[in-house]
Amino acid sequence: MQSDYIIEMLNIRKEFPGIVANDDITLQLRRGEIHALLGENGAGKSTLMSVLFGLYQPEAGVIKKNGEVVKINSPNDATALHIGMVHQHFKLVEVFSVLDNIILGAEDTKLGFLQKKEARKKVAALSEKYKLNVDLDAKVEDISVGMQQRTEILKMLYRDNEILIFDEPTAVLTPQEIDELMEIMRGFAQEGKSILFITHKLNEIMAVSDRVTVLRKGKCIGTVNTKDTNIQELSNMMVGRPVQLQVHKAPAVPGDVILNVEHMTVPSKLHKNNAVKDISFQVRAGEIVCIAGIDGNGQSEMIYGLTGLEKTSSGVIHLCGQDISKASIRRRSLAGSSHIPEDRHKYGLVLDDTLENNLVLQTYRQPRFQHMGFVKRDAIRNYANKIIQQYDVRSGQGPVTVARSMSGGNQQKAIIGREIDRENPLIIAVQPTRGLDVGAIEYIHAQLVAQRDAGKAVLLVSLELDEVMNLADRILVMYEGEIVGELDPKTTTVQELGLYMAGAKRDSKEA
Repeated sequence: MQSDYIIEMLNIRKEFPGIVANDDITLQLRRGEIHALLGENGAGKSTLMSVLFGLYQPEAGVIKKNGEVVKINSPNDATALHIGMVHQHFKLVEVFSVLDNIILGAEDTKLGFLQKKEARKKVAALSEKYKLNVDLDAKVEDISVGMQQRTEILKMLYRDNEILIFDEPTAVLTPQEIDELMEIMRGFAQEGKSILFITHKLNEIMAVSDRVTVLRKGKCIGTVNTKDTNIQELSNMMVGRPVQLQVHKAPAVPGDVILNVEHMTVPSKLHKNNAVKDISFQVRAGEIVCIAGIDGNGQSEMIYGLTGLEKTSSGVIHLCGQDISKASIRRRSLAGSSHIPEDRHKYGLVLDDTLENNLVLQTYRQPRFQHMGFVKRDAIRNYANKIIQQYDVRSGQGPVTVARSMSGGNQQKAIIGREIDRENPLIIAVQPTRGLDVGAIEYIHAQLVAQRDAGKAVLLVSLELDEVMNLADRILVMYEGEIVGELDPKTTTVQELGLYMAGAKRDSKEA
């Protein structure tokens, strides 16, 4: 007799040094359903899915497929069982092309020769069918995060998987891309594929899932039918307390100009056109200016130009009255800017170093952390403990935890704590709540508003329309490398904002 469940994870226990990540968790996935896995950062969601995908071996518990016990010792075993996974932090080879990444490990060969033409046809057909348009010849290091995610999804589909695990799939997508992904997931389910969907975003769970399993601090709180629950109930199950889903803030009182950008142009790495075209804007003390736009319209390159990660080809940047246009990254940082980067792994952390060392990356030269060139270990440890406590950074071994071993959300909280604590007049925050749960988002939003109210200038780049409308005092919309509109969140609508983002509207006056 065939089992009702295609996958069952029964009484799974997984431990790491100093932490029980999964404590006796049972999860059952029905055929053709979209099953959401919900929980705070560090609740054990990604660990549980990594056990199913063969990346970790559990200390206790069994996994069944179609009612029969299976042993999954590696991702190859998972692939053989038609289980595929799109990881929160993508597993792509940056110097390979998109096509090479998709077929890597599942290459078609004939007499020892790679059959790339056939592979290209199959990938093109999949991307056409599921509307996952990507440039197959582009190098992964040159494409946007959203495109990298599409590459991961195509990689999974190329292997004909029937159980699809999505780990935080929408954390890096624009609202339009999220809607498309939801449609794609519904299409997969209708085709009979079974989906496990890790997310923090409650509205997505309500929109697309059939059932939800909630984890909190490594334990299973319960499984509910989505149609029988609501957002408030799920957030209470997840965090263990009522969560404030709206941002409350007083009207802004803008002061002096902190950041003044005049006619900045940043070349594109991908093509001959410029990624950022002759933009000018100001950010004042005591205001949050939000850059809105669909991913890939020059927001990333604009931030790289401001922070010194990319060279600008023209324009002048003044920070607190000081010309930093040609300054090094370090000098810009010391001149008064904090940067919460878009890619926390590439630009935010030294992954194989300890959490405490990561928390003093820009400040270890200060007298409080060194004397005569010798580092004050106790001072660094005490500082790290303060940030860990203040920002609820969950890590198995506290300040000596290796950054790589922490969950994505806790890595993000550590970076945000470090950057805000530097007390700089300018905070550049790029998707600061990406991959965070509702409790953490509530806290980070409150922190950004508090910084604004303390007279800091905040430049926020966000792909989340709710976040833009909630936090911004002014909205600048970027489209194809230009600022096409300046909007007031109090008088504009999400629909109007969407039209500017899609390029259908633009201000007649220069923004």
